[in-house]
Amino acid sequence: MPKKFAALEERIFEVMRSTNLPGLSMAVVEDSEITYRRAFGYRDLDRGLPATPATLYGVGSLTKSFTCLAIMQLQERGLLNVDDPLDRYVDLSLKPHGETIRLWHLMTHTGGLPALGYAEAVIRKHVGASATGVPIASADDLLVFMRGAEDWVHCRPGERWFYLNEGYVLLGNVVERVSGQSYCEYVREHILSPLGMHRSFFTRGEVEKDPDAAVPYVLDREGRCIASSYMYGKISSDGGLISNAEDMARYVAMFLGGGEWDGVRLVTEGSLREMMRPRVATPSRPCPAFDPRPADQPASYYGYGLGIIPDFCGETLVGHSGSVLVATAYMGFVPARRIGVVLLANGAGYPLSQLGQYALAMLLGEDPEELPFRRAERILADLEGVYETFRGTFQVTVRRKGGLLQIEVRDKYVDQVLPLVPEEANDHRALFYVYAAGLRTPVEFYRTHRGVEMIYERYKMRRVSRAVS
Repeated sequence: MPKKFAALEERIFEVMRSTNLPGLSMAVVEDSEITYRRAFGYRDLDRGLPATPATLYGVGSLTKSFTCLAIMQLQERGLLNVDDPLDRYVDLSLKPHGETIRLWHLMTHTGGLPALGYAEAVIRKHVGASATGVPIASADDLLVFMRGAEDWVHCRPGERWFYLNEGYVLLGNVVERVSGQSYCEYVREHILSPLGMHRSFFTRGEVEKDPDAAVPYVLDREGRCIASSYMYGKISSDGGLISNAEDMARYVAMFLGGGEWDGVRLVTEGSLREMMRPRVATPSRPCPAFDPRPADQPASYYGYGLGIIPDFCGETLVGHSGSVLVATAYMGFVPARRIGVVLLANGAGYPLSQLGQYALAMLLGEDPEELPFRRAERILADLEGVYETFRGTFQVTVRRKGGLLQIEVRDKYVDQVLPLVPEEANDHRALFYVYAAGLRTPVEFYRTHRGVEMIYERYKMRRVSRAVS
């Protein structure tokens, strides 16, 4: 393996060790060639089978870009237009604030509806995380589910980004109605087969007869890996594809090739540019404590089935994450530099987008440890531990939880947890705030020759142990 990926391999290994992620496969694309492929951990824990670069995993919402690519192909054939009203193709009379939902609104998650949670309910019920589900086996069932959603409308179409899985189920139905094929048949014939993605599937039979398919796992709160299965047929054009890193690398290479791979053109460069054009800002903003970008600017945008970060290491990064809880995925590419990466895993617990961005920063010649999320992880991890006041009269635990630090005060009678909101931070000093009783109280960490000390309300505390139980 190329030595330039040694730091990446070590980072992946550490993430998997700390999160109990069972297996992970990845591939790197440079100038339309796969220059690196690697797998870590297990595709099957019980049988002790290692993951390979060709192991099958669910790719979740990476499927959305396939759905948009299908729409763009059909537009090029003159069978539809992305500006067409949705109700031309499906029986949905919903008109947010009296305005028509058009296909491109669903492609950009700007239909005016916040997420209705159908996919979350299906996935959680399937893996046993919830007893509540929804009986949606088709787009027609989804239309019944969506009746009454008029009361859930938040804004006019095109105004605001709300990630809407339901919209992509409807787009898949549009593909079926216009093409005369099932969604799976269309994607297989017009996208997967031309790209040589012959081990990318939608059905249980295809996956289960493949000798290199990963067992999907639920990781519970204790870090135990519980074998599960995929939601065949229950999740479709919004997240139902099952693929492998090598096949997905060909898909990324097609984007880097302007719609062409290995002499086969799937779509025009113009249509591909339309997919990758930023159309709506997502609500996330940079955190000033860890990110030098302006805090009032969007951290990312969304196009047609693709996310766009306009200032990643000085370049535009295009990509998407995916998760069906029992498997996660990420693909990202920098068109101007013709580089891309794919990561797939048979579990959740750490954002694969961050590992993907780590790899891309390395390929761009940047230090990945200076990426905002790594700075945050490093600083927060360095502050964890048990802190005590003078002579140990009062003790608190500072612990990382969900991307934040929190102060925990626990004894026989008290169980108090206060999240710490970051304000500013560097390797020597960090300022956070807690909110309690309607008040904003500072919490300051700093380094002295005695170690890490903390000022919290009336107390000065010193770290006495880095271990947290």
